[in-house]
Amino acid sequence: MASLCRHCLTILEEEKLAHNRCPNCRSPKVLRHAELFDLSIAHVDCDAFYASVEKRDNPDLNAKPLIICHDSPRAVVSTCCYIARMSGVRSAMPLFKAKKLCPDAVIIPPDMAKYAAVSREIRALFDMLTPDVEPLSLDEAFLNLSGTERLHHRNAAQSMAWLAREVERKIGITVSVGLSYNKYLAKLASDLDKPNGFAVIGQAEALDFLKPRPVSDIWGVGKALNRKLATEGITTIGQLQCREKEELVARYGVMGNRLYHLSRGEDERRVKSDLRAKSISAETTFSTDTSDIDILLARLWPLCEKVSKRLKKSNKAGKTITLKLKTGNFKTLTRSHTLAQPTQLAETLYREVKPLLEKTAPGHDFRLIGVGISSFGDLEDADRPDLLSGNSGHEKEVEAAIDKLRDKFGDAVITKGRGLTRKS
Repeated sequence: MASLCRHCLTILEEEKLAHNRCPNCRSPKVLRHAELFDLSIAHVDCDAFYASVEKRDNPDLNAKPLIICHDSPRAVVSTCCYIARMSGVRSAMPLFKAKKLCPDAVIIPPDMAKYAAVSREIRALFDMLTPDVEPLSLDEAFLNLSGTERLHHRNAAQSMAWLAREVERKIGITVSVGLSYNKYLAKLASDLDKPNGFAVIGQAEALDFLKPRPVSDIWGVGKALNRKLATEGITTIGQLQCREKEELVARYGVMGNRLYHLSRGEDERRVKSDLRAKSISAETTFSTDTSDIDILLARLWPLCEKVSKRLKKSNKAGKTITLKLKTGNFKTLTRSHTLAQPTQLAETLYREVKPLLEKTAPGHDFRLIGVGISSFGDLEDADRPDLLSGNSGHEKEVEAAIDKLRDKFGDAVITKGRGLTRKS
């Protein structure tokens, strides 16, 4: 039996588990599954996403039932928090019915721009784990972590536990994770342990796990097909497992083929990643909020180096440089500046973003700082010498020499003086 602490990411020895708690950090968040370290397809689903973001931004709402919805006679519920769900409120329910079930609920209209911004923050964490990310909506996505163990020095289960922890720590909401060997089962698993959960479905148990579940759990089975199957005596997935493929295809066509394979836990769909990256960024979270400009500037330079390294590795160059700051109460501030020509250079990134930070920082305590670049242009036009602007090409030559040394001897072999500035 493989065991993992979701809190400290430690792989645990079964015999050392005491009362199902991690012996290192005493956390009860211990995952135990025979195939835990053999699975690599994950589904991540934010818990009551819109409502969670609103409660994060207004702690006075934490103990109250919350419904996200435009308050009008014909409105339907967009989403609701788990407190409201205890009264029977559900997404897509008419608001008048939700009010009867939960008369004390606070009703807030959706703020889609805010939710989209939070979604982009979460997506940035996904991209740190794997390039194979398939978003399904603002609040859920598939991730394929095959082959990432060597890169991160941790298996897929550890990476997903890290992700859930980072979303909660950096963004202030929780997610639920499903881990399996294909997309269908990973999505089912993510709904088994909500909220803030982590569930696993392995190959050995798939048939028995699916057997008692309703046929509506099969991807593509809507209300009409569910009713049709019921009239023919098929209400559970186990009943589909007893049918031959030819019979199901003859009766339901293409859908019959899907019913046959998914009822047996077979799903060959690949995670379809969107490789058209629109921006490259890096960010860091402080252990304690700070307004110290020296600390902020010290963190700024290594972020510029990270973004520069990723630009060069992906053969991209960008023109719009963005500073991101998040205050202690999770308010996000962004400031951008667009260059005349695209760049890959850390020195250029730092030179352009530093004044943005110095202008924006006073009067605020910050928990996070980030740097990003977008508006990608032709690589041939990047960092061309321009004597009128004072760019002689010397900075590009210096960085190229530094990059060559680091590729050979490691990143720590050489650094600029500002990289040694106080960082805590």
